[in-house]
Formats: sequence, structure tokens, C-alpha cells
Amino acid sequence: MNSTAPTLTPTTRALAWCLHVLVVALLALAAGRAVVDHHPQAGLITATAAACAVIYAAGPVLPRVRRSRRAAALWLAAVGACWLVLLTRSADGVWVAFPLYFLQLHLLSRRAGLAAVAATAVTAITGFAAHQGAFSPAMAIGPAIGAAVAVAVVWGYQALYRESEQRRRLIEELTATRADLAIAQHAAGVLAERERLAREIHDTLAQGLSSIQLLLRAAERALPHAPENAARYVDQARQAAVDDLAEARRFVAALTPPALEGTTLAGALERLCATTSIRHRITARFHLTGEPVPLTTAHEVALLRVAQSALANTVRHAEAATAEVTLSYLGDHVAVDIVDDGGGFRPDRLPAPDPEAGGFGLAAMRARVHALGGTLTVESAPGHGTALAAQLPLTPSAHDEPEARA
Repeated sequence: MNSTAPTLTPTTRALAWCLHVLVVALLALAAGRAVVDHHPQAGLITATAAACAVIYAAGPVLPRVRRSRRAAALWLAAVGACWLVLLTRSADGVWVAFPLYFLQLHLLSRRAGLAAVAATAVTAITGFAAHQGAFSPAMAIGPAIGAAVAVAVVWGYQALYRESEQRRRLIEELTATRADLAIAQHAAGVLAERERLAREIHDTLAQGLSSIQLLLRAAERALPHAPENAARYVDQARQAAVDDLAEARRFVAALTPPALEGTTLAGALERLCATTSIRHRITARFHLTGEPVPLTTAHEVALLRVAQSALANTVRHAEAATAEVTLSYLGDHVAVDIVDDGGGFRPDRLPAPDPEAGGFGLAAMRARVHALGGTLTVESAPGHGTALAAQLPLTPSAHDEPEARA
């Protein structure tokens, strides 16, 4: 009935209606018995009971009584005053004290409600004893037990309500936390997928387009003096475009790279070296050491992409004459080493990655290898070539399984 009272549920609404019916029935009982028994003050008792019923009925429908504890206390005082008048005129008014207990405990604070219940019980006992003309302990048992039951019921309900509210808040917090976690996981998944796509695009399509650009430039330089060489370069560029188109289609379909279809990782690396030697002015040779063992698709793709990216960087930047690609099975590890005799560079002075100039190769290779629990090392110096080594564990750890499935 007020802002401090618990929110009504279907169960509490039913209990409230039962309380209303009980009050009206007890008031009607007092008035009816006065009339039936031809009480000398039957008219006054009936009028008092009716007035008490009217005052009581006004409480639930007045918005101020429902919203303000002070207004509710005033309304309760008016009902109590009318009940006192009824009690002084009829002994049957003592029964109305029982629903008053619940009203007082519900509308007032815990301390004030307990004091009001005690005062109402004492008043009911005193009034009933006055009508009987004597006092006996039996007269106090009914109102006292009624008061104790009312206190136990209301306080028990309030404790259950507080616990229910606490659980509701915990459930809401848990739901909100789960929603936030889902959003965070979604964002992390999107970011991881973007990084994966960036690595795949850099190691496949971007490197292929770079190779096509180099071939077309070579064809342009050879065109005036050696048309047959220009035609050969153009044919190689066309074949590179066909390969890149196949990569793009397989990439969209989320399948394994075409270079690994129907062959092993060693075969794919050997073919990569042969293709690089044919298309560019560099001799790329492949070597295999150790006893080959089956690898997961994620491991094969990662090592192939590292070799593709490293050879592409060698062709574009190193001006090397030879490159050696070695696939090594080292017991519990597998490694790919790419060594060239190019101009080399300072690994600690690499330019920042730029969308126009590139520079994402080493970062993409390192991220790909680290995602599978491996290591990537680069050794180079100006004028002394470059050696790049990618090493992966043969037994992927648990946190690598999502990457392997991807």
C-alpha cells in the first residue's frame, strides 16, 4: 500500500483480498449479533461497524495511502480509533484486532508495528474483560496468540521477500554479466577472425598480386627488345592470377589451401620453390630433413604460409640469387627455415607497417606461429642475407584446438 511495502504478486494480492474479506466479515458479525441479540445500542454498534468498514475500504483505493507511509499510518490510526469505539460498545469487536495486527505490521516500521500490535492486544484484552466484568488468564490467550501468529507470519513473509528480492537481483546481475560476456566473446571472436583473415589475405592474395606486378613489370621491360620473354612473363602472370583466383575461392569456402590438396606439406613447399624459381630471377631450392610425421591442417597451413610470405619478401626486397627452404622434423617439433643470400636488413629497424608500403609480413608470420604455440626467429644483417626459422610443436596444446578447427 505504500512505496516501502513489497511489490504485490498474485499470491500477495490474494492474501490482501482475504484480509479485506475478513475485516468486513468480522465487522458484519459484530453488527449482526448486536441486532439479533437486541442489544440496547444495536443501532450505534451497527453505525460504528459501518463507519469502520467505510474508513477501511477507503485505504486501498486512495493513491496517497498506497504511496506514503505517513498517510498509511494516519489511515491506520483512523481505522484503529473507529475500532476502539466499536470495542467499547460490543465485546464482539475484539475479533477485529486480529486483522489489525497484519495491517499494523505491514504498514508500519518493524519497531512501530511491534509496538502497535502489543498495544492493540492489550486493548483487546482490556475491552473484552470490561465487557465480561472480570479478568481471567484465558481472556488473554486468544489475542496474545493471535498477535504472536501475526508477527511470525508477517516477519517470516518479509524475510522470504527479502531473500527473493536478493535472488532476483543476483539473477539479473548474472543475466547482465552473461550478456556482457557474450558481447565480449563476440567482439573477441570478431577480432580474432579479422586477424586470421588479415594473415590469410596477406600470405595469399597480397603476395600473389605482388608477384603478378613483378612479372608484368619484367614483361614491360622486355617487350621492346625480347617479345618472346615478355610473352613468357605475361603467361606466368596469367598463371599466377589463376592460382590466386583458386586461393580466393577456396579461401571464401574456408577449405584448405589448393597447394596442400592431394599432396603433403613437403610436396607443397617443393612446388612453391619450383614456381618461385620459374617466375622470378632467383633459384629457390627445397630440402627435407628428418622422418615426416602427420601434421594437423593448422600446422601445415601455418608453415606453408610462412614459407610463401618469406619467399615473397625475398623476391621483393632482398635481391637474392638463391633461397634455401628446409622442412625439418625434429622429434617433438617441426620447423621451416628460409635462408637467402640477399642484401639483408636490420631486424631492429624495420619500418612501421603501412597500408601503401606494406610491412605486415613478419608481424603476420609471428602472430600465426604464436597462435599455435610456436616460435619465429629472424637473423639478418645488411649484406649478409637473411635466415628465418618457424618452429611449431608437433602435439598442439588445448588452446590450439580452436585454431586447428578454424
